[in-house]
Amino acid sequence: MQVFLCLAHLFLYHTWISFLDAPSAAVLLTLRIALTALSFSFIAAALLSFRSIQPLVRIFYTCAAAWLGFLNLLFWAACASWFVWYALLAVVSEARLTPLRPWIGAAFAAAALLAGLWGLVVARRIHVRHTAVALQGLPANWRGRKALLISDLHLGHVNGVSFSRRIVEMASALAPDIVFIPGDLFDGGQADSQTLLEPFRALKPPHGIYFSSGNHDEFGDMAAFTRAIEDVGIRVLSNESVRVDGLSVLGVPFGDSTFPIRMRATLKALLPAPGEAAVLLNHVPSRLPIVEEAGVALQLSGHTHSGQIFPFTWLTRRIFGTFTHGLSRYGALTVVTSSGAGTWGPPMRIGSRSEMVLLTFEEQKS
Repeated sequence: MQVFLCLAHLFLYHTWISFLDAPSAAVLLTLRIALTALSFSFIAAALLSFRSIQPLVRIFYTCAAAWLGFLNLLFWAACASWFVWYALLAVVSEARLTPLRPWIGAAFAAAALLAGLWGLVVARRIHVRHTAVALQGLPANWRGRKALLISDLHLGHVNGVSFSRRIVEMASALAPDIVFIPGDLFDGGQADSQTLLEPFRALKPPHGIYFSSGNHDEFGDMAAFTRAIEDVGIRVLSNESVRVDGLSVLGVPFGDSTFPIRMRATLKALLPAPGEAAVLLNHVPSRLPIVEEAGVALQLSGHTHSGQIFPFTWLTRRIFGTFTHGLSRYGALTVVTSSGAGTWGPPMRIGSRSEMVLLTFEEQKS
């Protein structure tokens, strides 16, 4: 990744000095120093984030993560600058076009910077998506009840306790009957997990809060995270099933879900009697043939962030297809994938949005 980041910054440098109008030696030196430092900033910040939760580290990580988002946009702006330049050269002489060269580069760079600033704003606006879910075998007492799906909070250096408090306030206002958190509650580095989760003590849905781990949770100190999660009253489901007023809720950790044989054996051991609706918390919208074959009625996932930032919005759609975001079906299995309430890496969204999903349970008609 570091090699890729260095090459991307080198491409920016080459583009900018090519499109600038005769840059001075001082400008060239400043660009070299700045881009060299920026090329190493995110990896350095990420490594520090696994060792410290000091305020200066948090600020450094947040700035480096934000730059990573701007780098993505500036990279594509640089590509567009070269494309437009050569396209115009095909129809206009270079002598007539040269005076416009700085304006071409500046226009695309400015558009990238404005898009990045807008993306920072969009990422902090959390939407509530309302979805009706019809399940076969749903217990009669669950018809009409509401479940809140909150995934990918990524609490840590960027999303701190104020973000956690805001999530809880929004969730409480929706008054769900039950809350599901299918992974990436934490960002994976060092974190004061008890402080970050303290606001969740105030979230008390009638039928509880249930969590299964995601990949970023397992990057960190999962044992410490688990203690903090359970301490605020959230039930951790690690290859476990719990009966909630007649509804079976299952949770499989991310690590175990990556092994098909283990996933199949776990579901076989945990599932209730055939015909009874079961809800599975599975961080990644994957292993769907195994989950459907096992007889799960509803899988709740996150992980994809719906791509978070263009062009990764396109890439995740290529990888996960219709299961990237929203409600989809795989045979008899219903899958709901959330784009997540938080962000990873760049605290920005372009082409996606932050969300919670409020599900309303309905009985599936034969």
